[in-house]
Amino acid sequence: MIVADLHVHSSYSDGRAGPREILRYAALKGVGVIAITDHDTFRGGLEGYRLSREAAGTGSPGVLVVPGIELRSSGGDILVYCEGEVDLPREIQLLIDKAHESNCVVAPAHPFDTWRHGIGELIYEYKGWDAVEVWNSHAPRGANRKAMEAARLLGKPGLASSDAHVPEHIGSAYTYILLDNASSIVDVLEAIRKGLVKPHPGSLSVRENIERFSWSIEYRVRRLAGSKKQ
Repeated sequence: MIVADLHVHSSYSDGRAGPREILRYAALKGVGVIAITDHDTFRGGLEGYRLSREAAGTGSPGVLVVPGIELRSSGGDILVYCEGEVDLPREIQLLIDKAHESNCVVAPAHPFDTWRHGIGELIYEYKGWDAVEVWNSHAPRGANRKAMEAARLLGKPGLASSDAHVPEHIGSAYTYILLDNASSIVDVLEAIRKGLVKPHPGSLSVRENIERFSWSIEYRVRRLAGSKKQ
């Protein structure tokens, strides 16, 4: 089984670390597959994939990066995992259909965490989900339990993810991918579609939550300072 963390943010959106540092921490944590899923951009995931292929070319087993995005749709946040960059619409059903045309995998992010733009009950109104993020280490336990129930009712595979914005938090929750090895993005996407995954829940410690909130405040201060300079 391969350990995968399929929801991580880099400095291309609101994460503290760049893709290179994320790969280093993933390797230290024993994470074999990681999806960099920045808000509304594939740039972090694409750079991470390039770096992971460079490492593989040197003979290092490294970490496989799946390019992804956490897209703010018309109804809330949705995770999309692809082989490369795809221009996706914001309307949910159009987004799902376009993603599938591009061989991407689609999963609602922390669907019942309404404070962080989960899609909530809309999860039942749209067709074509490939999986559901059933455990997010940042989400309240009640929201995660509702996501697990939704996946059960919909008959979809469940994913557990760290949603790490601080690289040290990578792997705080993760998904087992039931493959001997994941040599390509296609392997990972196909495994998710087939349900060859098993979520492994986990939560942040008190110290890690303090780190998370501290970074969130620091990030907002930086953005405010940057907007004033403009």
